[in-house]
Amino acid sequence: MDEEIIACISDENIKFLHSGQIEKYVFPMDRGDAHKKGINHLIIRVFVIAVTPNNQIYYLVQKRSKMKKSFPEYYTDSASGHVLYKKNLNLSDIKEEAKRELTEEFGILPKHLEKLIFYDLNSEEDEGSTEIAYIFLGLVNHGIELKPNPNEIEVGSSRFYTKSELSAILKKEKSVVYSSLIWNKLLLVDLDEIFRLYTSKNKKISSKKDVALFLGRFQPLHHGHIYMLNKILKLYKFIKIGVGSSQFSKTKINPFTYEERVNFITSALNKRGITSQRFSIYPIPDIFNASEWVNHVISIIGNFDAIFSNSDWVRQLFQNEGYTLGEKIGIFKKKYNASHVRKLISKDNKNWTILVPKEVANLIKDYDGIERIRILPNKVDSA
Repeated sequence: MDEEIIACISDENIKFLHSGQIEKYVFPMDRGDAHKKGINHLIIRVFVIAVTPNNQIYYLVQKRSKMKKSFPEYYTDSASGHVLYKKNLNLSDIKEEAKRELTEEFGILPKHLEKLIFYDLNSEEDEGSTEIAYIFLGLVNHGIELKPNPNEIEVGSSRFYTKSELSAILKKEKSVVYSSLIWNKLLLVDLDEIFRLYTSKNKKISSKKDVALFLGRFQPLHHGHIYMLNKILKLYKFIKIGVGSSQFSKTKINPFTYEERVNFITSALNKRGITSQRFSIYPIPDIFNASEWVNHVISIIGNFDAIFSNSDWVRQLFQNEGYTLGEKIGIFKKKYNASHVRKLISKDNKNWTILVPKEVANLIKDYDGIERIRILPNKVDSA
């Protein structure tokens, strides 16, 4: 399938994937060319479990076909494959790719999945290039009928295994190193907790509506942000606002400084009669570590009762840690989008002014932000 167009990324931009900034940095390339030239690219690894009525866990393990060019007859994950490129690629798209791989390799249809969650992001070395693996965990009904694809996998050995059987495979049989590391980790963790099978055990879930957390980069703040903030403040007494990528400024993607963005937020809320008694603002610098990012945010923000964000990346990471998610609040997503606002400014299209509050438009002009966006080179943000 060398004709596939896959999602690739340069060395210096891999770190931004850990902040959920996928579509801004990936580019398309033919799969065959990417492998020949050693170009870094995105892949998926899916690890599936099933739980019996008596709470015994089974692990779906694939043994690769002997016809495979790489790792023939090695045990590996449940399903894996390349991430196909598409415009505005995001975590939801990659999740759909994971479902596709499960269908192609085991005949597991999306309707058969009780849960599919993003779990981790790993870098794997592969013949001179780096494969960035999006790790997903899947939960299926124990009674599901598997239909292994003989062109992809060794049918007889690709099935559900008990914990002891999987442990024996990982110790005695040939297995793909990166997959075996994940399986060994999953054998040790509390999968009930990961999949929220018993939510009563989850102490982070809150029914209180005192403090909400809202995260964004506000590059710049627009009417979509204001709409969300107003909706949240109708439900919660106080809102903590986290300004993401706070250490970056004066680049095409992050043109405004943290202080300038704070002024955008403060001026817009005050103009609408929302005083500082109802909100506080915090800098959230990127740390480029998906597994540690939620704890990083909490260390800065402190306690709250629910997290609001329209970012699937942010929502999934907080959900994995057991936090209450506020509803997605959408309003003309393509129109009220900071990237769209910046693009209009760079093209000298005056319509950008109707997408942001007037006081924010005035601040952008005061900061010479229009000229800044026009002349900034497409350089990479650096920590």
